[in-house]
Amino acid sequence: MEKNSLTQNPEESIYILLTDTGTLFTRMIKAFTGAPYNHASIALDERLEQLYSFGRKRPNNPLAAGFVREYVEDGVYRKFPNTSCALLRLRVTKRQRERVIGFIRDVERNKENYRYNLLGVLSVLLNIDYRPEQAYFCSQFVAEAINGGGVSLWNRPSARVTPNDFRVHPSIETIYEGPLYAYPPLNINFRRTLAASPIVALARKRA
Repeated sequence: MEKNSLTQNPEESIYILLTDTGTLFTRMIKAFTGAPYNHASIALDERLEQLYSFGRKRPNNPLAAGFVREYVEDGVYRKFPNTSCALLRLRVTKRQRERVIGFIRDVERNKENYRYNLLGVLSVLLNIDYRPEQAYFCSQFVAEAINGGGVSLWNRPSARVTPNDFRVHPSIETIYEGPLYAYPPLNINFRRTLAASPIVALARKRA
């Protein structure tokens, strides 16, 4: 089932993108959690042009991970074009949104000092609290950014928050669910990107 109800006041909203790329790693996590999505990113706009998370830095190397600015038309999502997703919206005040942005920008400026909290992923699956300094996994980072904005969603540490916790939270609204590249604001842009791709251009020339 797809839902699509874009906000008219994006300056008072932040967005959480939950995705399932279908990789081996995500299938393993899914086997433990039973949840439909296993990666979480935070977006500052409904077009997903400012999208951030902790995950793969290189599409072909899951072990090279850390803070990343994600591009839905490139990188991991281009490698796995059948990615399914749920886009969530959290209403916030202007001040809260500014503070969330400030948290993200601070991590971005110091991204070389941060690492991916792989043991944290395992610990949350085992219901263990593991919080090393300057290390996040995806949903931990999103939860910490929201906490940094002064929005309290749970009475537990960010290291115990899973992607599915965002999906079922009563204060968070699902505005779209379905294939990532069928999300209306992305569809035309993605086709244009494909048309401009050197690979596609070469194939057309040979034809």
